[in-house]
Amino acid sequence: MAALMNRTVLPPPTDDRDGLAALKDVLAGSEEVSISTPEGSVPLPDSVRGLLVDAVTALDRGQAVTVEPHRTMLTTQEAAELLGVTRPTLVRLLEAGKIPYTSPGRHRRVELADVLEYQQGERARRGQVLEEMAREETADSGDASDGFISTR
Repeated sequence: MAALMNRTVLPPPTDDRDGLAALKDVLAGSEEVSISTPEGSVPLPDSVRGLLVDAVTALDRGQAVTVEPHRTMLTTQEAAELLGVTRPTLVRLLEAGKIPYTSPGRHRRVELADVLEYQQGERARRGQVLEEMAREETADSGDASDGFISTR
């Protein structure tokens, strides 16, 4: 099996970015987008279209873009790196049933989709907790209309 490499694309110079805004508008629009070839046209799948919108948006902002393939079945080390946790922490999450896994043999394997779903769920949960903390803080402060509390 050939190893797939990642590819980083640098943003074009500022004066050459006019075409990116037009491309982003076409890709982000509601009309179907197709790629034309000498043999005919091929519709662009929604997942690829979304990836292209994100990439073009970043390039338009002057950011570099890297596209890197991932396997869909991950080792515990790969899943831990993706989540930014240690492997023992990931194993505890697996054993607690927070992320499904399989054990073909003696090694655990985790589906990429399950890891990404857990990651999105955790981001949403943390966002809710932060909003709740902010609401509690503004309710407790009462007279701090601008969000600042005098400490002296």
